[in-house]
Amino acid sequence: MLFMVIERFRDQDMVPVYRRLRDQGRALPAGLQYVDSWVEATFGRCFQLMRCDDARLLQAWVLQWRGLGVTFEIVPVVESVETRAIVAPHLDPTEP
Repeated sequence: MLFMVIERFRDQDMVPVYRRLRDQGRALPAGLQYVDSWVEATFGRCFQLMRCDDARLLQAWVLQWRGLGVTFEIVPVVESVETRAIVAPHLDPTEP
């Protein structure tokens, strides 16, 4: 499954998080894969795409970042191509 992880930096201060990332890496549990990330221009949020089959891996990973002034929102997401395939049969419904 794919998850969009939205990190919010307290006071738009990402320095503690980036320092930890530089010094210790992402420290991902086995089975959790980092796909890519984007940072908001104001430094308020970071959007990370992660992949795993067990959401508990995300929970374990989030716990490692406590105390750095960052909060996490974890949103399960579906790739657009997969969503289009599910929606396609409903675009032109047939009349009974």
